Amino acid sequence: MTQNTFQLTPAVDPTQEFIEIAYDFSNPLDLVREGISNSFDSGATKIEIIFSVKNQYGEKVLITTIKDNGHGMDRGSLQSFFDLGNSTRRGDDTTIGEKGHGTKVYLNSSKIEVTTVCNGKKYVAVMDTPIRKLHERITPDVTVTETPCTVTSGTSIVITGYNNNRRDKFTHENLKDYIRWFTKMGSVEKEFGHFKHKDTILVLKGVDKTEPETLFFGHFFPDDSKSVSTLFDEYMAEAPKWFCKKIICSGSLENFPEIHYDAIFCIEGTRVKYDYNPMIRRSGYSAPTGSYTVQERYGLWLCKDFIPVQRKNEWITQKGSEYTRFHAFFNCQDLRLTANRGSVDNTPSEIIEDIHKAASKIYEEIIQGDDWRTLEWLENEAVSYNTVQKEQKDFDWRIKRVAATKIADYKGIRLVEPTQENGVFSMFMQLQALDPSIFPFTIVDYDTHVGIDVIVKAVDTIPIVSSKLYYMEFKNYLKKEFNHSFENLHSIICWDIDTKIVKNGDEVTDIAQQKRTLKIVSPASANDRTRYFLDNIRSNRKIEVFVLKQYLEETAGIVFRARTDKDSF
Repeated sequence: MTQNTFQLTPAVDPTQEFIEIAYDFSNPLDLVREGISNSFDSGATKIEIIFSVKNQYGEKVLITTIKDNGHGMDRGSLQSFFDLGNSTRRGDDTTIGEKGHGTKVYLNSSKIEVTTVCNGKKYVAVMDTPIRKLHERITPDVTVTETPCTVTSGTSIVITGYNNNRRDKFTHENLKDYIRWFTKMGSVEKEFGHFKHKDTILVLKGVDKTEPETLFFGHFFPDDSKSVSTLFDEYMAEAPKWFCKKIICSGSLENFPEIHYDAIFCIEGTRVKYDYNPMIRRSGYSAPTGSYTVQERYGLWLCKDFIPVQRKNEWITQKGSEYTRFHAFFNCQDLRLTANRGSVDNTPSEIIEDIHKAASKIYEEIIQGDDWRTLEWLENEAVSYNTVQKEQKDFDWRIKRVAATKIADYKGIRLVEPTQENGVFSMFMQLQALDPSIFPFTIVDYDTHVGIDVIVKAVDTIPIVSSKLYYMEFKNYLKKEFNHSFENLHSIICWDIDTKIVKNGDEVTDIAQQKRTLKIVSPASANDRTRYFLDNIRSNRKIEVFVLKQYLEETAGIVFRARTDKDSF
């Protein structure tokens, strides 16, 4: 028996890997983050990012230009720029790029042109149709022209047709927000005394703008708010929404004392957030494209290179939504990121656990400290103030309503026009107690658990156990949407029907989406009354609607009138 021994050398399918990495950056805006990171790593102090749309052969094409005044790329750096997994900055703790994956996001385009000047040489590198070639299982090559050059160093990258020319994400305000939150340009490092990049500027123009805007380095944090007494005097019930306090701390991990962290927890009220962040959606405000809620953006962000990577709101939550009060960042350089820089999940679990402990400890100290107690005191005072204020407003409103309410007199009692469902029920009970014959039925049971419904029987002497019982609902006004089922309903008592909303022949729909048509039958004689029914051609059972306002007038002569100055009650 012959035995063969041989070796297998694992191979990489380069085209597939390029495609996987290019598409791994699921957020199109990652292009901006990677471009800014490369510019910072090259020592740039001025960066330009311009998005525009041009007509090429009758087609609108997205053109992205990223330019900086950094030290440029030499031949080796240029090779690394286009390579996969090759980085000249690996092991350099002073730079952001380390995996050699970031610029591969550019491959999702129809053309990449790089012009860079370094050490007296100018390189122009062109990669044509990269994404098409990759799908054709061809590794795209790069044509490079090298010429002597005496101009200042720097790099310009022009990307044509990125993301299949979809450009909805590249509006100016959306870009600006992303840059301030998720790129090195919006780094939180200044809060910890790192001012190396403080003078760096970025010139930005989104596809919807004609002129660029200059952005300055650093993430924005609002100033601490005024004293508690001043806040309350100035804003009254709104005081908690204007509260702001910034807590900054640094330290080392418990089980890894060589691993350092920096953290900033800014406690902010909603009005503070609204004041500096135009991207937050809120009532009565039209936010720009790409807007979000406080819940979708705020809380605790884990950072590397002082750039937010992943939210961990569950670390700072006890009751469910406390995280919305925080504008917080926890930076640790020992976090290991996934290839697309979208997660910290590559970090060893024991390090994550220590980071969790450190962040939770800061949170616990905050909620047990004076600043949190101050905020809670403000909120309690605001609730009390709101309650008093609401009661006064309710009282004033009810006084006005008393003057405007219609009344009627019947057999020595004063009836007041109802404004709610329970008022209709109360009037019905008053009238039935005063004159049992006024309605052709009597209540034998009622329930106020969900709305008001009753069980009734005909006005007769037959014992309840032998009587036919009916299910009846009370409503203030009959509307097109009925929030109960028609299934077992015999009749409805409502105060009135708004004929502007529900007219004869209109459909009324119950909670099971069953429909019935409103039929109004005029009196057959002078002694008759107007009758209302909810009819269904598929059912022999009609649901009668007693419109109390009209029913009382036609059967008992009860007509409601406006209160006058002479009425004592």
